[in-house]
Amino acid sequence: MKTSTTGRVGQYAALLAYLVFLAFPFLWLLSTAFKSPRELGSLHPTWIPRDPTLDNFRQAFDEQPLLRAAGNSLLAASAAAVIAVLIATPLAYVMARQRTRLAKAATGWVVVSQAFPLVLVIIPLFLVLKNLRLINSQAGLVMVYVVWALPFALWMLVGYVRAVPAELEEAAAVDGAGRLRTLVSVTAPLLTPGIVATGLFAFITAWNEFFFALVLLKTPEKQTLPVVLTHFIGAEGVADLGPLAAAAFLATLPSLIIFAIIQRRITGGMLAGAVKS
Repeated sequence: MKTSTTGRVGQYAALLAYLVFLAFPFLWLLSTAFKSPRELGSLHPTWIPRDPTLDNFRQAFDEQPLLRAAGNSLLAASAAAVIAVLIATPLAYVMARQRTRLAKAATGWVVVSQAFPLVLVIIPLFLVLKNLRLINSQAGLVMVYVVWALPFALWMLVGYVRAVPAELEEAAAVDGAGRLRTLVSVTAPLLTPGIVATGLFAFITAWNEFFFALVLLKTPEKQTLPVVLTHFIGAEGVADLGPLAAAAFLATLPSLIIFAIIQRRITGGMLAGAVKS
């Protein structure tokens, strides 16, 4: 009993240390966003700003079109997430239920595709989009985000589909339900947590993506938020630290808010699926 308690305390301590490790950059960013220029240049930095100010936020909005860039990022990320989920869901079901050579080949493609760095694919990707006349367009960027997120989204959904017992579908078939009715009424509700989690992953991946947007978007009016954040860094590499921290803090809020909203639904859906199965 004592060994079990000690082990549990150690697990909680390790989890707490991991949470502190993850939260440190965000908390430091939040602190920096509210500091005055004088305090930012101090040789003795503090966690809590002595004289909190909103000037960094005002300056950030005055210097750069953050709202327009956020709108561009929101449009690209939302479209990419929806399209990736719509494509990956039926493919994942086939790969999970049909153990064929094609399904194994698709699984291998998912694994191999994650091994290639962005630098190796950006030049041929640029040439392909140029031939399709999709350079400097939201449609081209969304297409790239969908292709880039699809392998991992497919891998995630295959795991969720395999977690749904096939006996449930067989029982529905015995009761007279057709394939489509079984998928809609039995399988789809149990996959809802996985679909939501996959969509969230695709959205956050596209929202935070920088390299593709930097290369493919040339017009300032079409640039996404991560690209616009680089404009707070001068030609000599000197960052306007206060406005940059304020803008970066605002850029992280959508991901946090979306996760906070759907986190309860994801958990509730998992519990509901466990009860049904």
